[in-house]
Amino acid sequence: MKRTFIAGIIAATALVASAQVKPGVEVLRDRNFEGLHGKRVGLITNPTGVDNNLKSTVDILAEAKGVKLTGLYGPEHGVRGDVHAGDHVGNSVDEATGVPVYSVYGKTRKPTPEMLKDVDVLVYDIQDNGCRSFTFISTMALAMEACAEQGKEFMVLDRPNPVGGNKIEGNLTEPDCVSFVSQLPIPYLYGMTPGELAKYINEEGLLKDGKKVKLTVVPMEGYKRDMDFHETGMPWVLPSPHMPTPESVLYYPATGILGEFYYLSIGVGYTLPFKLICAEWIDAEEFAKTLNAKEIPGVSFRPIHIKPFYSTGQGKNLQGVEIYITDREKAPLTLVQFYAIEAMNELYPEGKLFENADPKRFNMWDKVCGSKEIRKRFAKNYRVADMIDYWNKDVESFRKASSKYYLYK
Repeated sequence: MKRTFIAGIIAATALVASAQVKPGVEVLRDRNFEGLHGKRVGLITNPTGVDNNLKSTVDILAEAKGVKLTGLYGPEHGVRGDVHAGDHVGNSVDEATGVPVYSVYGKTRKPTPEMLKDVDVLVYDIQDNGCRSFTFISTMALAMEACAEQGKEFMVLDRPNPVGGNKIEGNLTEPDCVSFVSQLPIPYLYGMTPGELAKYINEEGLLKDGKKVKLTVVPMEGYKRDMDFHETGMPWVLPSPHMPTPESVLYYPATGILGEFYYLSIGVGYTLPFKLICAEWIDAEEFAKTLNAKEIPGVSFRPIHIKPFYSTGQGKNLQGVEIYITDREKAPLTLVQFYAIEAMNELYPEGKLFENADPKRFNMWDKVCGSKEIRKRFAKNYRVADMIDYWNKDVESFRKASSKYYLYK
């Protein structure tokens, strides 16, 4: 038992020693929980809310002297990560702390006055994936809105953007495509940390009726914009079941939009989620050859044969490509799937995506893209050249507008 305990201490020390970046929760603790003393505290978090020794922010705040943790708020997947993607999160009580848990992913996505009646300040601590369609930033925005309306404070414990703080791709969400997967008028990849995005939302009047919340962002220490997640030295805790590694986050924007049709396998249900594009009717060798011939910067493809264990193509022999991102900065991550569809149309004209996919999924595709124009322009000839200008039209203007709120160089 003693050896096991000592081994645990050594392992924990190794984690801290390797970390180049302190997440906001550690900075908050170093500052003796400044801003929370004597206040009733609510916490929106999930399993990614940990310090560099993997101790949960739930437990850190529950044990903090002078801090009264009065409520936990469960986003998609739940506070403790025990809810499958897309499933509603229910209200409960956290077994470890005895603190009530309220669902903000289900019938209620914006905290109600009843949920916040025992809260003075609502804290947000979640590792995001830097992509607009991931629902955690929608939860953050709605929680900020609730706090603004109810006179509560809001605090963000900052974490890295694992796609990178310079990566901006995609058009702004347009009004007729606003949804929980595109809640905010920002690009698909927005190049900001959660704390920076919160400042942008607050100061740019993106909350309902232009209201502002009393916002505090606890920044990281040691973080730089161009860091990938490995460079931070922080432990990776998967933010959803199909993002087991930091690399998964880079592939999510490369295939996730395509995956909305459930027409091809993107590796979800196999061992390489978001890293594949496969179907029964694809020839792996010619598909890889055609895609590599397009010379997409920072991206390469290899042929692959798979039999998914579940989800799209379950139990079937599929062929396609495995995607390799060789240069994160140069790679047009979100366009990879569009180039893949272009290549499929060249090789297999009878397999046209929009003619064969379930039309009921068009609405979700549009919402994830943030505009109906992307589908309309692309579906005419299945050529990236027809939609790329529209896809990128807001990138530089957003970079200029958002850079005012950068906390890191």
